[in-house]
Amino acid sequence: MSTTNIFTPFTEEELMPKEEKLEVIKKGKQFSIGIPKETCLHERRTCITPDAVQVLVEHGHEIIVESGAGQGSFFTDLQYSESGAKITNDPKEAFGQDLILKVNPPTEAEIEYMKPNTYLVSALQINLRDKEYFLKLAEKKINAIAFEFIVDEYKQLALVRLVGEIAGTVSILYASELLALSNGLMLGGITGVRPTEVVILGAGIVGEFATKAAIGLGASVRVFDNSLSKLRRLHTLVDSRVPTSIIDPKELSKALRRADVVIGALPRLNMTPIVTEEMVSKMKKGSVIIDITIDNGKVIETSELTTMEEPYIIKHGVIHCGLPNLTSKMPRTTTKAISNFFLSYILNYDEEGGFENMLIRKNEMKQSLYMYKGRHTKKIICDRFGLTYHDINLLIF
Repeated sequence: MSTTNIFTPFTEEELMPKEEKLEVIKKGKQFSIGIPKETCLHERRTCITPDAVQVLVEHGHEIIVESGAGQGSFFTDLQYSESGAKITNDPKEAFGQDLILKVNPPTEAEIEYMKPNTYLVSALQINLRDKEYFLKLAEKKINAIAFEFIVDEYKQLALVRLVGEIAGTVSILYASELLALSNGLMLGGITGVRPTEVVILGAGIVGEFATKAAIGLGASVRVFDNSLSKLRRLHTLVDSRVPTSIIDPKELSKALRRADVVIGALPRLNMTPIVTEEMVSKMKKGSVIIDITIDNGKVIETSELTTMEEPYIIKHGVIHCGLPNLTSKMPRTTTKAISNFFLSYILNYDEEGGFENMLIRKNEMKQSLYMYKGRHTKKIICDRFGLTYHDINLLIF
């Protein structure tokens, strides 16, 4: 029997079957996290509670907290240091870490303290920003993530939803306070007394929680939105107890004339307000307007940005509140909610091998960035401020 020699460049050993090698995800290096003290808008919220600090420290992260950062939320420096954080009096040290967690965006002076390639996670509040802010960040080659753009695996704006739940409820509680102040009315329904009329513009998460809070207090509620699917969803959630309507100027004008409280909960980025000055001038004297989404575009033409020190202004005899950080009125609850989110957010990235790995693997992570290594990656921001747009998918693949 003749044997044919088959030529092969491999040795017999190389041709032997071997065990399969699976890819092992490399854990990202444990990074340092800076928690600076908030300096803008009389901000009282913070991103991380002492309990969350303890968990992160146990996972190998170094946490640097600027002294007094938790004061507004009633957390002391001692509580943070006992949880394993390092307390510093120097804002430069808090801003000099790999990841910076902040509620409000940093000021231009604070951007100077940051190292190149730092990850910044904060709110953006686009209506309060100017072109200079983005150029300063770009100079420092910052990777910037905005609360408003953070998307979860279900394509939901996770943090917007969380803060929106609190904002919706707080808007009704604060409106109740202002209504008592302006004309002595109680927001709610009492036997034998006509219930107060509440008009809510927007049937999203903020509108939903404002509606639930107003119904809970016994008010008569009416909701307007341009999305039928959102109105339908809200209708189902509140057992059809609330009349809903598409935004029709005639219907809206009628409802506003009767309203005691108006809640604006529709983001109107680069769009004209829905409620005109003429509509406001026909409203009852002493009624209350709260424009929650003012940092994302006005819903009411006459509303203006207000501060914690002077939370409202009066126009046409109507109280206008335009606090961009309304949830800061309940700082401890909001801090706990934001902290729960960021704890799972950071631990999730540890599991997957750090931020850089996540950027390559997860599309939703890419969507949350508005700047990558100093390049502007959100078209909506570039169009508004005249910046050069870079597609994130061409920068990371």
